[in-house]
Amino acid sequence: MTERILAILFLFISKVIGSTGYAGITLLMAIESACIPLPSELIMPFGGYLAFQGRFQLLWLATAGAIGCNLGSLVAYEIGCYGGRPLVERYGRWILMGRRELDWSDRFFARWGYLAVFVGRLLPVVRTFIALPAGIARMPRGRFHIYTFLGSWPWCLGLAYLGMKLGENWRELGKYFHKFDAVIGVIILVGVGWFVWSHWQHRISSQPSAVSRQ
Repeated sequence: MTERILAILFLFISKVIGSTGYAGITLLMAIESACIPLPSELIMPFGGYLAFQGRFQLLWLATAGAIGCNLGSLVAYEIGCYGGRPLVERYGRWILMGRRELDWSDRFFARWGYLAVFVGRLLPVVRTFIALPAGIARMPRGRFHIYTFLGSWPWCLGLAYLGMKLGENWRELGKYFHKFDAVIGVIILVGVGWFVWSHWQHRISSQPSAVSRQ
């Protein structure tokens, strides 16, 4: 099933890039960064393969990809800023989130947001969704876009370089990174599980004190 999905994605990616060139790289990377799981692990290595054939230049590939990451991240950021935050404020209690978590998020992104965005852009899975919490925390837009570009460019360059070096065998990267994606996904699920458990314990422990005050 996984092989079939990768084959369908490859066909779509190859047609878009083959017909639109660098603009296709930018478009596809924008889609990936707008929280739509279109794998950059297929997009950029295929671009690198075309560089191997002499159709693209490696540095322009990385730049086109990083620009696309910024464009797609802008969409996700604004959704988080204008849509996600009000939803958390209104309905966050149903997912064990509230003002306290939003305040913590604001402080975190105010102090460490540049590092979170930069490192997040270098990690599979995380890089697709990092713009959403940055938008919810309303990280300054200028800083957000600077570090999005700085983190995205080496990621795009590295994948394109590997695709160029592997040549005809570039698709092997997709299989490798798919396994790595699964590992990152498990880590995220464990983190979410810990968050839910700790907040549920906090809610239970705070209930007796609330009753005693009545």
